[in-house]
Amino acid sequence: MRPALLHYVHQLADDDLPAYIYDLPGLREHIRAIRAALPERIEMLYAAKANSDPQLLHVLAGHVDGFEVASGGEVRHIRGLFPDAPIAFGGPGKTPAELDQALNAGVQRLHIESEHELRTLTTVLGDRTADILLRVNLPVVLRSVALAMGGKPSPFGLDPSHLDRCLDIVAADPRIRLRGLHVHLASGLTATAHLALTDQVLAWAGKWAHRHGIDLAEINIGGGMSVGYAHPQQLFDWPAFGAGLRRALARHPHLTLRIEPGRAVTAYCGWYVTQVLDVKFSRGEAFAVLRGGTHHLRTPAAKQHDQPFEIVPDDSWHQPWDRPETRNEPVTLVGQLCTPKDVLARRVMVDRLRVGDRVAFAMAGAYAWNISHHAFLMHPHPTFHHVNDAETPVLDTHACQTS
Repeated sequence: MRPALLHYVHQLADDDLPAYIYDLPGLREHIRAIRAALPERIEMLYAAKANSDPQLLHVLAGHVDGFEVASGGEVRHIRGLFPDAPIAFGGPGKTPAELDQALNAGVQRLHIESEHELRTLTTVLGDRTADILLRVNLPVVLRSVALAMGGKPSPFGLDPSHLDRCLDIVAADPRIRLRGLHVHLASGLTATAHLALTDQVLAWAGKWAHRHGIDLAEINIGGGMSVGYAHPQQLFDWPAFGAGLRRALARHPHLTLRIEPGRAVTAYCGWYVTQVLDVKFSRGEAFAVLRGGTHHLRTPAAKQHDQPFEIVPDDSWHQPWDRPETRNEPVTLVGQLCTPKDVLARRVMVDRLRVGDRVAFAMAGAYAWNISHHAFLMHPHPTFHHVNDAETPVLDTHACQTS
């Protein structure tokens, strides 16, 4: 944790905990490095589902080419913050009302997931036009990925054999313009794996377009860049990825490639800070019970991993009994929920952990608060803080954040 952030963790009152702290200068530095690594012909959309906090979005807005959304609510949220920003609307199960809303909001691209969704679009268009990408579930082999959205039976995208019927619908309706394909197949990809998959996508797409006489202008290869929670310092290799994309673009000089990362952009800027309420032992194993839990930070439960953390000692103790603690042994960090699944980190070795100490969980800037089951047991929501200056932090604080 950077000194400016650590300073503020010490300044938080107990009643402010649990707290989310967002490192805006760190996010700005990270997105600039990503942008610098990518070729100019790569368009980057930020996947708002990863974290839709308005202040994070404002930091990103100057460095991305637009936003990818997956619901009518996200369309409304992004358009309210950025009236003119390009938006791509993806995800399965778009309702007629959402399609109509997206058209009214001036969404630039609709990622069509099925023949039925395309036909539904024709019923709401009226005298408007729509630019679409057809999302395809390609028959590729995916190995050792965190999440596979394609390459196997999946609710995401169209089987290649179903594309022809969509082409017939597009050909019969001049209001619909096919711009290209969307092929987001997996998450948790290293740069090498992502580039290998991109090469397969481009080869398949080129053959398909040639066979159908289509001038393919755009391909969206999605996000899915790996984030290593077990090794927080090992970032996705953006320079290698950018160099590989540059070589791919040289082979396809008239093609626009688009990516839409989310987790790999904002995960590192967020910290979930809480406090040890109790240290107890059960059959020889140490447990630290913390304020909050997985109803605030669902990531470790969702991904079945140990969330990385730092201990911030607090030497104040004003009770007449000995302070419960554990030393030089593995400890399991749990929350306040009445379920054994409320585990943030399991059997992690610590030098010393005491009641009253603070624990700062790193990599809490994506798929954290916004995917958590906030209302379970009706505990107070965390507070939210935005560190705005790397040297002299000024925090903007609010008690709750809309997701």
